[in-house]
Amino acid sequence: MPPNPATPRVPDLPPAGLIKRLLGSLSIFTMQMTIPQVVTIWVSHRAAGVSMLSWSAYLVSAVVWLGYGFQKADKNIYLPCIGWILLDSAVIIGAFVYG
Repeated sequence: MPPNPATPRVPDLPPAGLIKRLLGSLSIFTMQMTIPQVVTIWVSHRAAGVSMLSWSAYLVSAVVWLGYGFQKADKNIYLPCIGWILLDSAVIIGAFVYG
């Protein structure tokens, strides 16, 4: 069978500016969803059920992404990573102190 001469249609992607705004908003939203965990640990002094393995993996991931963001000089990558490193560290340290 001969090849199809028609060029396949690639679906239209949202504009790059929209994607950047969406990703930035999601970064802020997910960090805000982590704040109650930090508050529970540090204000209520309760760290029961906190997985050190999970939070340590999140911290390592954030550090790697931070390095990648600096390498690419992309503030949309490295700025959220700074927030994640602070939040992840707060959970880990609090779990050590109160766990």
